[in-house]
Amino acid sequence: MHTLKLTQVGNSVGAIFPKELLARLQLEKGDELYVTETPDGLRITTHNPEFEAQMRVAREIMKERRAVLHELAK
Repeated sequence: MHTLKLTQVGNSVGAIFPKELLARLQLEKGDELYVTETPDGLRITTHNPEFEAQMRVAREIMKERRAVLHELAK
């Protein structure tokens, strides 16, 4: 388990991530993290859950409408 320290950044508050955690998550300065609520609390992830849901729907449509997409590509 890792502990994050909260610190004042201008009028906002930021979290300080230890170097080991940044390396493990493959994060660098400027990268984005996404926070979602779960029944157990909050989940912090590097993947955008909304985008993943949109891509899942797009893949289903592409699979179902393969012939139409093939014709549009011509």
